[in-house]
Amino acid sequence: MNSITFTFTAFFIASLCVHAAPGAADGAGASCVYKKAGARELKLFIEKPAGWKATDRRPASVFFFGGGWVGGTPEQFLKQSEYLATRGMVGIRVEYRTIPKGDKGPPVVCCADAKSAMRHVRSHAAELGIDPQRIAAAGGSAGGHLAAFTSMVDGQDDPQDDLKVSCRANALVLFNPVFSNGPGQWGHERLGDRFKEFSPAHHIGNDTPPAIVFLGDQDNLIPVSVLRDFETGMKQAGARCDAHVYPKAGHGFFNREPHFTATLLETDRFFASLGWLEGPPTLKPAVAN
Repeated sequence: MNSITFTFTAFFIASLCVHAAPGAADGAGASCVYKKAGARELKLFIEKPAGWKATDRRPASVFFFGGGWVGGTPEQFLKQSEYLATRGMVGIRVEYRTIPKGDKGPPVVCCADAKSAMRHVRSHAAELGIDPQRIAAAGGSAGGHLAAFTSMVDGQDDPQDDLKVSCRANALVLFNPVFSNGPGQWGHERLGDRFKEFSPAHHIGNDTPPAIVFLGDQDNLIPVSVLRDFETGMKQAGARCDAHVYPKAGHGFFNREPHFTATLLETDRFFASLGWLEGPPTLKPAVAN
């Protein structure tokens, strides 16, 4: 980071899992510390399907909240995570550090924590009842950036991470992601000349995981042209990109109906197309208020 030196001690904690109380619904209240940064414990919040067992090999979706890298809460994707658990997936929501107040530099701590979280999920797949080859990264806005970053951009790893464990997702679910941080795009003011160290859209390759991306055509942070350029780059690289643009929808549109359900239905179909889910979605389309 150019403007601040941030030191911390971070390490994986393999055994600090807190499970639901007897009689509670499957996954209710489940959490796990994935890392300690200084005195702060960073947690994963886990929604498990009915009948879950540690010996399962279920697909999982790891969610990163939005908030401009400076705020937000893992509660943002609770409903999406809960729904996917009803469909047989393990839903995981990540608590990560945001940029410290007054720091005008890049989201170094956010990116490091995102990669640490993905590595923890994969390295503890046997305990979480997860197939380590069917882990999706998902997120909205700055969380969408982090989800894509874990799988598309090298670097910004926590020094204490075991780099032999891959942080790359096997699929990406991106809700109006700020994944292009080049000149003129969101986040560039923070990143400056270092934007290629952080911008997923500048690292498209034939090994980029299959992705589904949702965007409103009235988003004041992300022009539709940014998504179209990403979609074109993915197709040219031989990578899958399902792009969905919603008319008259602004930034954060997926948090509200009817788009909350619409995007979740498409997410369900996307996972089904990968062979991760079986049968049709159990949601019904919502009616706008």
